[in-house]
Amino acid sequence: MLAAESPDAGRSSELSATLSTARGRVFCKGVTVGSPLAWMHRNEIVVSPFLPERLAPRLLWEVEVDGWLLLGFEHVPGRHAALSPDSDDLPLVVDAVDEISRTSPPPSSTARRPMAAQWAKALEAEIVSAPPADADPWSVVNARLLVEWASRAPEHMGGDRLIHSDLHSLNFLVSDRARVIDWAWWRTGAAWIDPAFLVIRLIAGGHDPGAAEKWARNFDGFATAPHDAITAFAASVLRVWERRFAGTPNTNAARRWVQYRVA
Repeated sequence: MLAAESPDAGRSSELSATLSTARGRVFCKGVTVGSPLAWMHRNEIVVSPFLPERLAPRLLWEVEVDGWLLLGFEHVPGRHAALSPDSDDLPLVVDAVDEISRTSPPPSSTARRPMAAQWAKALEAEIVSAPPADADPWSVVNARLLVEWASRAPEHMGGDRLIHSDLHSLNFLVSDRARVIDWAWWRTGAAWIDPAFLVIRLIAGGHDPGAAEKWARNFDGFATAPHDAITAFAASVLRVWERRFAGTPNTNAARRWVQYRVA
């Protein structure tokens, strides 16, 4: 190794760096084997062989040595995507998300990660509990309505499409095209789920809810999704995020989206 450079973003690894080697540059990230983050890296190992080269950096190697699990990825130059209304990156993001929808997930014999089951588990406490003390007043007044909608979300989320489930500006690298990184949270489910998550990110980035939904209708899965499926999903995200990330721009954006849909 000739040099190492640490990234300015990222939180899911104990070690991350771009390595300059005699054979070129490699992005390396890793965790100690006993770390609670190790499962995320193993998820990436499972899904990486199934991701097209134009969609995601290739996993070049994996090493488990001296108590560390290390992954080496193709180094892809680029910057993180801008999701503001006037961003030139938005068409490239459309292409990348469309590529995800056309990509087959790992076969069930390799891994089973249904989004519906994971989301139902995430909602268990949020459905039965009162809103947290720091919840927005609108969410407190409308708690029963949110629970009624949120409880329906998992029944709409089943499907066999590959889902990234954590799409936001930092997980896109933009150069001549947009590539998608950090696949630790991949799932299988309905084709509308990734575009729906991005609606919230767009609202947080300055889009009004109607414009964000119009953008998401670039994707057939979202455009043809049942109205109730999207409303239930929006309510469920708000219910989960308000307990975990109250007051953040993304949680506030999720609330604006729910208000728009139930108005």
